[in-house]
Amino acid sequence: MDKKLKILERDPWLEPYEGDLLHRVFEYERTKKRLLGDKKEKTLAEFAQGYKYFGFHQEKDSWVYREWAPNPGVSQVFLAGDFNDWDGAHHELTSIGAGVWELRVPGKMPLGSRVKVQLIIDGQRNWRVPTYANYVEQQPDTTYAQVLYQPTYKFKHPQPKLAEAPLIYEAHVGISSEDFKINSYAEFARDVLPRIKADGYNTIQLMAIQEHPLYSSFGYQVSSFYAASSRFGKPDELMALIDEAHRLGLRVLLDVVHSHAVKNVGDGLNLFDGTSYQFFHEGARGDHPAWNTKLFNYGKDEVIHFLLSNLQFWLDVYKFDGFRFDGVTSMLYMDHGLGSSFDSYAKYFSMNTDVEAVTYLMLATDLIHDLKADATCIAEDMSAMPGMALPIDEGGVGFDYRLSMGVPDYWIKQLKTRTDEQLDMTGLYWELTTRRPGEKNIGYAESHDQALVGDKTLMFWLADAEMYWSMDIHSQSLVIDRAMALHKLIRLVTFSLAGEGYLNFIGNEFGHPEWLDFPRPGNGDSFQHARRQWSLSTNPELRYQYLLAFDNAMTKLEHDFKFIEQTDSLRQKWIQNDDKLLAFQKGELLIAFNFHPTEMKYMSFDVPGKLALVFDSDDAKFGGFGPRSHFKLEGNTIELNLASRTAMVFRIKK
Repeated sequence: MDKKLKILERDPWLEPYEGDLLHRVFEYERTKKRLLGDKKEKTLAEFAQGYKYFGFHQEKDSWVYREWAPNPGVSQVFLAGDFNDWDGAHHELTSIGAGVWELRVPGKMPLGSRVKVQLIIDGQRNWRVPTYANYVEQQPDTTYAQVLYQPTYKFKHPQPKLAEAPLIYEAHVGISSEDFKINSYAEFARDVLPRIKADGYNTIQLMAIQEHPLYSSFGYQVSSFYAASSRFGKPDELMALIDEAHRLGLRVLLDVVHSHAVKNVGDGLNLFDGTSYQFFHEGARGDHPAWNTKLFNYGKDEVIHFLLSNLQFWLDVYKFDGFRFDGVTSMLYMDHGLGSSFDSYAKYFSMNTDVEAVTYLMLATDLIHDLKADATCIAEDMSAMPGMALPIDEGGVGFDYRLSMGVPDYWIKQLKTRTDEQLDMTGLYWELTTRRPGEKNIGYAESHDQALVGDKTLMFWLADAEMYWSMDIHSQSLVIDRAMALHKLIRLVTFSLAGEGYLNFIGNEFGHPEWLDFPRPGNGDSFQHARRQWSLSTNPELRYQYLLAFDNAMTKLEHDFKFIEQTDSLRQKWIQNDDKLLAFQKGELLIAFNFHPTEMKYMSFDVPGKLALVFDSDDAKFGGFGPRSHFKLEGNTIELNLASRTAMVFRIKK
C-alpha cells in the first residue's frame, strides 16, 4: 500500500505504529485473497454460504445431510434418530473428500424427527449434535438433539432504514415476562415490542438467541451457532418477532457470540470429530482462562468459513439488521485483555495482539456491509483498540460503532466511592466526550452487565433498600428524591454526550429494581429476579411511572431534533466545576445541568439565538418539584437559575 492510511491523519499519535496498522491491512487482504483464491467464489458473500451446503437440505427427489469431520481417526459416520429407531446402520454417510461426509436419502426429509450424528472415532462410538443444526431441543437427560426443521415463515415487511441515531433497547426474550417463567418469542412480539416502540427506541438488540445449554450463561456460552434458542420457541416464531418489529419500524440486532464457545462435548463444537483443533486452538491457547470456554482458531480457513457463513445465515434467513459482537477485547489479544490497563498505544500493537482475530473481524465487517450496506455493526471492546470503528480502507477494523464501556464504569465508581459533592464536572465532560478520532460510539449509563447478580442497577445503587418502602407517590424520602433526580440527570447527560447512539437495558428505562439472577441451584431455581416487573411502570401509585415518562421525553429529543450525532456543535460548552454546573450546545439544543446536591445555582453565557424550553427534569410529570428553575434571555445572553439536581433542555431558534 503506497498511500498513507487515513487513520494516521485522524490520529497522528499512531505514526510510530504505522507498520502495525499496515500489517493488519496486509493480513486482511492476503487472507481474503486466499479464501477466494482460484475458487469459483468472487466475493466473501459467495464464499460464506456454508449453511446452504452443510446440514440438512431437501432437494427435489431426495434430502441430503453433510458434515465436516476432518479427523483421519473418523472411520464411519452415521445419522441416527427416532425416524430410524436410533439405528444409523441404514443411514451411513460417505466420505467425499476434504473431511466432508455426505448422506443422500430418496424422498422427503422426516421433519420433526430428533436426530444425532454418530461418529466412529478410533473405534469408539461418539454421539454429537450436527454442527449446522438450525433447531435443537434439550432432552430430559440434559443432552441436546437436533429436530429436523425447515422454517416456513414468509416475511411480509421491509427492513426499516435508520434516519436518526440508533436508540438501542437491549433485551432478553426469556426474562421479558412479569410471570415466573421463561418468556417466548411470540409473547415478546405481542407484549414487549409495542412497549419498545412506545418508549421511543428504534433498534432492539436481542441477547441469548444462539442456542446455549446453560440458561444462566445469559446466552454467552453457545453450543449451536446456527440454532435459534428453543427455550423461547420455534425458528418461525423468532422470524415472526423480527418481522413484527420491522412492521413497527424497529431494527433488530443479534448479540452474536464469535469470541468463544461452550466447552461441552456432545452438544457443542468441542471435540466434534475427536480433535480439539478442528475448530479451536490446540492446548492452552484454546482455553479461556477466565470463562472456562473454548477459543476459535481464526487463522484456519475452515473456521473462518464456519463463522462468516454464520453471520450471513442470520442476515439472510432471519433478516437481522446487524450485530453487536460480544467479547471483542478477548479476541484482540493473546492474554484476552485480562488485567490490562491499555494506558499507552504500545499495548495495542505488540506480540500480544492476535492479528488472526483482528483479520477475522475485518473480514466479518466487510462481509456484513457487502450483504447489507446499512447494517449496524457494534464492537464490545473495552480496550479501545484504535480504528475499531473506522472503515477498513482507512486502516480500521470496519465496525460502525464501539460501545462506550468506560461510561457505566465511571458512574458506578462515582456512586460507590465518591460523594455527590466530589463529582468533577470537567472530568465528567471529558469522560463522556473523549473518543478515538473519527470513531462513533454507543453511549450508555448501564447495560445488562450492571444488572447482573453481584452488581446493582443505577437505581438500586442510588436508592438501595429504600426502593422497597418509599417508591409510592405518597411517601416522603430524601433518599428516593435524590435517586429519582440523579437517575434522570445521569441518563440525560449520558444520552446527550456519551456517543453517537444510545443503549438501554430492558426495564432500566423506568428504574427496574433489584438485580438480575437466573434460576440456578444457588437460588433454589427461582425466577424471582429473572423477569421484568412491567406493572411497576404503569401503576399510578408508584414513582416508576415518572422515570418512564422522562425516558420517553429523552428519546423524543432525538426523534425531533436528530442531535445525538451532531458533535461539531460541542465546541460550545460551559462548566462551573465548584457549582456542579454543566451546559453545552448540541445541534439545535442547549442542555444545562445543576448536579449540586443542595443549592440552586446561577450561570449566564451567550447563546446563538432565541431559546424555547423543551422540558425541565424537575417537572411534576417527571416526579420533580418544579417549576423551580427559571431563565431569562437578555439579548444573546441567557441567565439561568437551576434548582439542585435538575436539568433544562432548550431549543435554539436562529
